[in-house]
Amino acid sequence: MNPVEIIIKKRNGIELNSKEIKFIIEGYLSGIVTDYQMSAFLMSVYFSGMTSRETSILTETMLHSGEVLDLSSIPGIKVDKHSTGGVGDKVSLIIAPIAAAAGVPVPMISGRGLGHSGGTLDKLEAIPGFRTDLSIKEYVEALQKIGAVLIGQTKEIAPADKKIYALRDVTGTVESIPLICASIMSKKLAEGIDGLVLDVKTGGGAFMKTLEDSERLALGLKSIADAFNKKTIAFITSMDQPLGFAVGNWLEVVESVECLKGKDVSDLMEVSHNLAGAMIYLGEKASSIEEGVEISKEQIKNGCAYKKFLEITANQGGNISFIKEVEKYPKSKNIVKLKSKTVGYVKSINAFEIGMAGIELGAGRMKHDDIIDPKAGLLFSKKVGDEVNVNDTLVTLFTDKDDVQSTLNRVEKSIEISNLKPEKIKMIKKIIS
Repeated sequence: MNPVEIIIKKRNGIELNSKEIKFIIEGYLSGIVTDYQMSAFLMSVYFSGMTSRETSILTETMLHSGEVLDLSSIPGIKVDKHSTGGVGDKVSLIIAPIAAAAGVPVPMISGRGLGHSGGTLDKLEAIPGFRTDLSIKEYVEALQKIGAVLIGQTKEIAPADKKIYALRDVTGTVESIPLICASIMSKKLAEGIDGLVLDVKTGGGAFMKTLEDSERLALGLKSIADAFNKKTIAFITSMDQPLGFAVGNWLEVVESVECLKGKDVSDLMEVSHNLAGAMIYLGEKASSIEEGVEISKEQIKNGCAYKKFLEITANQGGNISFIKEVEKYPKSKNIVKLKSKTVGYVKSINAFEIGMAGIELGAGRMKHDDIIDPKAGLLFSKKVGDEVNVNDTLVTLFTDKDDVQSTLNRVEKSIEISNLKPEKIKMIKKIIS
């Protein structure tokens, strides 16, 4: 087959058959299809879309490009969670230990930062020594021993997705429902789960900006999971401002640890408890999501979730002394505070702009081989609805870069202050079960 003809066919909105889709994906893995041809194919999918049949074939092809794990030897119903990505979204670091502490085995294969959004692996690797590159054998052993494991894709698991994922990040083809569905589900179906909780973000800082598009994505993901007989619950949650106060890898680890130790960051913990509650419910440790939420809260209160996070960290090579004493961590060379010039209330925070500001500070990637500075990021002092006085600190920037003025200007423009107190943002927009 000729990859150019397949690209042109999809560019023109014509449905591809299974042989064509398999050729383009398998050809990219083998080197027959080049990076620039795959980039063109991804852009053609971005603009022309895919039918549900094409999306299913794409998912299955990517799934079977590697090994599909069997975790049936491990007792319990294995449940994972996946987020479509946002700014300040450190939920995985909080809910994996919560669900595991509640007795639900959590095999979690996560990704890196994509576009303006952060990645779970980048956050975990901010912990000195933490290994996300476990082998399949180590992955299974960790799940058996600890009850939770958080790793990146191995060379065995959906290798086609791993290679395409990095390309999408730097070719402007992230926000495509068929590509998102195939990427997420090929990994999740390969990791050996029985159930999946989906966190589909919606709003300015999400890849899906409207509730309608977010619901389409949630239903697309759920239909694939249903076809493979995986129990699934999808949440549509708000990404109209950064989640929590911290944006940036180590800063988000610190906030996650604080929450596991009982700090109530209201928007972050509302989402976290709902998702953890659904995981506990799918894992049959609760009779409803609501009961699961109460069990989730109890794991924080009794200290079991924090203890489980320490166990996960230690088991994967992380130095837990940095978790126990977060102030030991190296400090950024430049720490700059953005002060309020007016009085009022925070009306809005543009999460997308904050995500891009984080990249400028060194917390994310412009190119897939960029090196992340784990210390870099932003720490908010005020969120939407908070009262502001002149000279109050709105946000603090952390970076090793010398010149941050343009980033500071970008952050200032992203925060709107008004005289009227805005309504509280509704975090859980919809549940599809």
